[in-house]
This record gives sequence, C-alpha cells and structure tokens, in this order.
Amino acid sequence: EEDPASSFMCLLKKKKEVRCLEKLLAEKEEAFRERMEVIAEQWRDLRARRAQLKAHMERSEKAVEENEMLRNQALKKANKEREDNIKRENELLRAKRELEALIKKHHKLCRKLPKYFMFKRYLEDVVENSQFRDIEEITSFYNILLRSRKELLQSQQWHKELTEKAKVLLEQYKAEKEAEMLHCKNDLVQLKQYLDQARSDVPLWENRWADIQNRAAKKAMKLRALEMAIHNLFQ
Repeated sequence: EEDPASSFMCLLKKKKEVRCLEKLLAEKEEAFRERMEVIAEQWRDLRARRAQLKAHMERSEKAVEENEMLRNQALKKANKEREDNIKRENELLRAKRELEALIKKHHKLCRKLPKYFMFKRYLEDVVENSQFRDIEEITSFYNILLRSRKELLQSQQWHKELTEKAKVLLEQYKAEKEAEMLHCKNDLVQLKQYLDQARSDVPLWENRWADIQNRAAKKAMKLRALEMAIHNLFQ
C-alpha cells in the first residue's frame, strides 16, 4: 500500500505541475498568437516591400548601368529579409512543436490526476480529526520531519565516524603502550639477570675480600715483627 502522505505529496506536486503547465501553455499560446500577429504583419510588410521593390526594379530596368549599386543593395536587402523570414518560420515551427509537447504533457497529467483524489479526501479527514488547520500545514510538518530525520541521520553518521576515529586512535595508543611495556619488560628481565649475576658474584668477592684481609693481617704481623726486630737491633 502506498504511503498516504507520499501519495498526497505526489498529488500536490502533480497538481502544481498541471497548474504550471497550464500557465506555461497559456503563456505559450499568447506568445504564439503575438508571434503570429507579428509574423503576419511582417508578411504584409514584406509583400508590400516586395511589391515596392518589384515596381522599383521595373522602373530601374531602363537605367541598370547607372543604378547597379542600388540594385545590389536592394538584392542584399531582399536576401536578408528572406533569411529573416526563414528564421521566423523556423521559430514558428519550433514554437508549434513546443506547444504540442506541452499539450501532450498536460493531457498525460490530467489522466494521472484522478487517481490521487482519494488521498486528498484522506488528508482532509486527517485535518478534521487533528490539530492541523489545513493540508498545507500537514505537508509542511511532514517536510520538517523529513529534514529532521535527514539531520539526525547525518548526526549519527558523524558520531559514527568520530567513534571509529577514536577507536583507531585508541588502538594506536594501546599498540604504542604495549610496545613500551614490552620494552620495559625486556629491560626488567635484563636488569634481573644482572642482579642475579651480581648476587652470584657476591660470595666470590666476599671470599676474595676475606683472603685479602687475611693476607693483610699476616703482612701487618710480619711488619710489626720486623719493626720490633729493627727496634731491638738499634737498642
């Protein structure tokens, strides 16, 4: 089933097109009548000029040599008027074709118009049982709803794009931080290895330190004995 609002919109659109076509047809008919009157007047003027030209040429036949320049000018003028007449005839033919096309379109729209009357009656019933004053107010409200829906869809699309961009930035940030954490873990493992190596070296160095202290004590005892011997020797 067709949407009543959409069908009524189509009805209004078609009626508007019919009114425009009727107005355009009337304007074309008026312009066509005016064009025909102008062309008829031009034809009468052209016939009169041709008659005058013919009489003038008959009078000028006896003096062709003296009036050769005038004859050439008259011929040029006649050719120009003939070309203008051809142009007017082409314009008239084009206007007739446009008028026929408009008449056909008008008849086609008139045939389509009756099937939209039921939607008009439906909307009139809606106006009677709603807060709307007339059908035009319903169509205006409908257009406002369409614009609001379009703006809402655009806003949703914009938020979706922002969300996707935020997700991409978050993934990049997570990847960078994970790389940093991995680097820190590697450093921590290496430092732990150094610490374990240092702890394993502590007993060795403690043994070496104890050995050094023992040798130093022995050397100190020998040194004191040597000092006492030297002292006794001097005594």
